[in-house]
Amino acid sequence: MKSMIRTLSTTLALSALIAASAAVADDADFKPLFNGKDLTGWITPADKALFTVEDGEIVGRTKGDLKKNEFLVVNKPYKDFVLKAKVKLRNGNSGIQVRSKRADDGVVSGPQADVADGYWGLLYEERGRGILEQYDKEKAAKLIKNGDWNDFVVSCKGKHLTIDINGTRVIDREDKEFADDGVIALQVHVGPPMEVRYKDVSIKEID
Repeated sequence: MKSMIRTLSTTLALSALIAASAAVADDADFKPLFNGKDLTGWITPADKALFTVEDGEIVGRTKGDLKKNEFLVVNKPYKDFVLKAKVKLRNGNSGIQVRSKRADDGVVSGPQADVADGYWGLLYEERGRGILEQYDKEKAAKLIKNGDWNDFVVSCKGKHLTIDINGTRVIDREDKEFADDGVIALQVHVGPPMEVRYKDVSIKEID
């Protein structure tokens, strides 16, 4: 019996080691989109105060006087990828844009993983079709760590888009109208004064 227990323990330990090694290897494939120091590699709105870097975090903050939604935009488009980010919402409404287009006036259009109370788990098409799909609101609310960091993973492969929040798949959608590539962007929303924070923003391009 002791021999069987030792064998089982060894097998479990090896399995855990293999899983940990695979996770490390997977993380190594991700490249940071944010250097933790400044907004190099991002296109900022005309009002530079809307997005700043504080304590190694991207901070989106408004005074409640926006005329339109504003965006911090990665300065190159991406096609197929997995995007990771940690998000902390103090209040208001934000979102992560993918496969999107940026106009000369800073307007961004395309799919968005929503970040807002009552809208967690929502896939929204900014300046397009509006709400495309929404995870059950009560279930989504239970996933969220209010006032704390939440893990977002957004994957785009062909016309297939998925969104995971804190390890749970909330959106799994195939949509022929998704663009084949586009920019990634972070949003601050019109309305009352708001604040949202992002960190550990990284991407892995996939074939």
